Amino acid sequence: MLPLSPADLHADQAETVERHAKRTLAIAGLAVLVTFLDTTVLFVAFPDISQTFASAGPASLSWVLNAYTIAFAALLVPAGKLADRVGHKRVFLIGSAVFTIASAACALAPTVEVLIAFRVVQAVGAAALIPASLALVLRAFPAERVPVAVGIWGAMGAVAGAVGPTIGATLVEAASWRWVFLINVPAGLLTVIAGRRVLRESSDPETRVPALAGVVLIAGAASLASLAVVHSDTWGWLDGRTIAAGGAGLVLLVGFVLHQRRTSAPALDLSLFSDRNFTWANAATFAFGIAFTAMFFGSFLLLTELWGYSVLRAGLGVSPGPLLVGLLAPRFGRLAGRIGQRPLLMAGGLFFAAGGLWRWTQVGLDPAYLRDYLPGQLLTGLGVALVFPQLSSAIAQSLPANRLGVGGAVNQAIRQFGGTLGVALTIAFLASATSPVAALSAFDRVAALVTVGGIATTVLSAPLRTRRVTAANTIDELDRLDELALATVPERPPVALTD
Repeated sequence: MLPLSPADLHADQAETVERHAKRTLAIAGLAVLVTFLDTTVLFVAFPDISQTFASAGPASLSWVLNAYTIAFAALLVPAGKLADRVGHKRVFLIGSAVFTIASAACALAPTVEVLIAFRVVQAVGAAALIPASLALVLRAFPAERVPVAVGIWGAMGAVAGAVGPTIGATLVEAASWRWVFLINVPAGLLTVIAGRRVLRESSDPETRVPALAGVVLIAGAASLASLAVVHSDTWGWLDGRTIAAGGAGLVLLVGFVLHQRRTSAPALDLSLFSDRNFTWANAATFAFGIAFTAMFFGSFLLLTELWGYSVLRAGLGVSPGPLLVGLLAPRFGRLAGRIGQRPLLMAGGLFFAAGGLWRWTQVGLDPAYLRDYLPGQLLTGLGVALVFPQLSSAIAQSLPANRLGVGGAVNQAIRQFGGTLGVALTIAFLASATSPVAALSAFDRVAALVTVGGIATTVLSAPLRTRRVTAANTIDELDRLDELALATVPERPPVALTD
């Protein structure tokens, strides 16, 4: 047998690299899909969980959603840094295992307290695997293939948003909310088993892991703020307990900022906010995160609690919005390349506000999906398609290349904290509704929140100074946006690679 020529050897090596890269993307994509799917379907399963633990009350049950979101947001940046330091494969596999085990424990939870505790454990696993998964993808593909690979990786979140309501509703309708967690188990096992065989380790031992004190302070501040909001309807906004919880949260937030200024290992690099665009884009992200979560969560509750839809019918009913986002977001991305992000953000906020206003003024006690509900759903979907991708893009333009990873992670954490407040406000509005008329009034308050959030997004986007992407800088912008995509992958330093 003749020895292989150099050209044949090169072709074999290229094929091996390509095969490994595709397998890495498949494993990372599956893990990300399951993680984001879990978040989406929980909104759908919430009414069924409420029936199982009816004695807990809405305020306590809100922590099934918010405990996860707070822990995930607080740990996202530190977990990404930890993955850089100790190894992306190691942290990815540990995170996947933790998420899978916690999912099984959530499915078997006998009490709401146990469910909430394991939701926090789930969030720890999710915060570990998300940034590590993107780091693995970035290092598996050659530079010229990174844009496509990261695009596919990032699309998993959009896919989860599009199919999550229907999948969650089908599982709840056919079995129970416990199956929403159980479906994570086989996917998690596959991820861990395949990941151990396929993934290659990479790390940057020089990365500094943020101090734990900062994580505790920001998580505590968000938790106390959420506690004050969810109990505001039963305690009263001027009740001593509400004021004490909100005040303590503010004290912890101030303590967090002071700690971050002094520590040599911050969880949040405050110097990022010295950039005007970064500051305004994150302010808009927080406002829109509140309004978006209130809209999405409130939509499903409106259909099930006010109009009496089945869970499956409601899941199908909220699907047009996410589907519209998946269809339009890529096209708006190309338009932003020609005219800049600011016009799209300002228009998106107004479309989103119009959707909230439509629901506020048109939805009544009598179900009329096509006439009263769908137009508002399509308007908010159009707003989401215009806003969320462009906020990430504006962040990308505001930062130097070596700070895109941490800047993107900070933006995602701020979005999650906004979502926490959105859930808390929605629960607070709806908690005391004891009649159909009172429930309609409560949903009107949710719609008002959506409207105000959309307008606030437009106002906060107005100071942005964005630019169009010209032929001269198209490749550079693509690279910047791909490095940003939800991850905590900092400077892309030289890494140690092992099998």
